[in-house]
Amino acid sequence: MQNTHTTPEADEDRHKARMQKVAAARARMMESKTDERGLVIVHTGKGKGKSSSAFGMIFRAIAHGMPSAVIQFIKGGMSTGERDLITTHFSDLCAFHTMGEGFTWVTQDKIRDIEMARAGWEIAKRYIADPACRLVLLDEINIALRYGYLAPEEVLEALAAKPADSHVILTGRNAPDLLIAAADLVTEMTLVKHPFRDGVKAQPGIEF
Repeated sequence: MQNTHTTPEADEDRHKARMQKVAAARARMMESKTDERGLVIVHTGKGKGKSSSAFGMIFRAIAHGMPSAVIQFIKGGMSTGERDLITTHFSDLCAFHTMGEGFTWVTQDKIRDIEMARAGWEIAKRYIADPACRLVLLDEINIALRYGYLAPEEVLEALAAKPADSHVILTGRNAPDLLIAAADLVTEMTLVKHPFRDGVKAQPGIEF
């Protein structure tokens, strides 16, 4: 019967050899990744984390000194941690525009919702076209697209004309197929469990 007992030293040697192969393979892969360009990024899906992830990228851009902008299309005027932090400490690097007045079941005024979405889009277009603005977050714009407040075609037209090295993030459920097809990076958040279903309300630091 073959002796399968190994020493910690032998295990460490085998692990090191495997990791060296992985490192070599990854180095070969990275050698082929030489392109650098602005991206269109979509965060969609029913799961939580779309805006949270996008704001993580905004804060990363701020840390790199990259001028950025946030335009919120649906969320209303309630105080949120990300908005308070940006407007209080980083307004020189990141413009922040909350154009929505709350979710549709709160506002109950479609004409006003459309007006605010259109106003937000006019602001967004200026930032998207500005070569000095390196990252633009269009928060919950997918909802405005879903309800017909904005046309996907006009959004795609603006994205196609953006500066080559700027990035645009679009968040919200039900991203239209045209946007998904045009995007460089698409992430779908999948809902597995959510505390709201167990009677837990939205909490500071988690939802806002």
